[in-house]
Amino acid sequence: MDKMLTTLSEGLPNLGLELPEETKQRLCDFGWGVIRQNEVMNLTAITEPSQVAKLHLLDSLSLLALCDLKNKTLIDVGCGAGFPGVPVKIACPEVKLTLLDSLGKRMNWLSGFLPGLGVEAQCVTARAEEAVADRRESYDYATSRAVARLNILLELTAPYVKVGGAVLAMKGAAAKEELAEAQSAIRKLGLQVETVREFPVDGTAHAVILLRKIAPTPPQYPRRYAKIKQFPL
Repeated sequence: MDKMLTTLSEGLPNLGLELPEETKQRLCDFGWGVIRQNEVMNLTAITEPSQVAKLHLLDSLSLLALCDLKNKTLIDVGCGAGFPGVPVKIACPEVKLTLLDSLGKRMNWLSGFLPGLGVEAQCVTARAEEAVADRRESYDYATSRAVARLNILLELTAPYVKVGGAVLAMKGAAAKEELAEAQSAIRKLGLQVETVREFPVDGTAHAVILLRKIAPTPPQYPRRYAKIKQFPL
């Protein structure tokens, strides 16, 4: 058994998850695909197999420890190499997944690579604040990882989520600090904090913040990214 598969198998019980051997192998096939593609394209700084299992695969799967995504629509905003969306889709095939990123090379690679793994996902090349125009409040969940601080991230993700759905923000050690900083954004965007769940990964703090959509996001959001970054809510 290779190091990625061993590490993945050992880490799943910590998330309260059980997966068939075939599913675990497909997760690792995706992890190895990212490692190979990273030789010709900048996808990740993490390339050691056991670290890919911990910091990419298991970290992504923490979403499934927090909520049931079966038959739900999920958009991964700023998906990069496909984390967390692709591992979630492999482990929970019933989720209807949209991958969104502004870098065409990454999205072209994902579009070509995923069908060979039997992973069905809609791959959209666009900026988050622009793609929302025809996707507003049409998803059950929006998630994002390593894209921006929470007060910026929420303006990019909340408009995609229908009332009653939720934003799943994946954060590191600064999660509570960012949450305190984002209180104004949470109110203005129609969100409410429901759960903050910490998942220690490789000795470091990782957290998923679940923010429930309790009211429509006002139509003026999201603003242009330069304005979001310069004047966070």
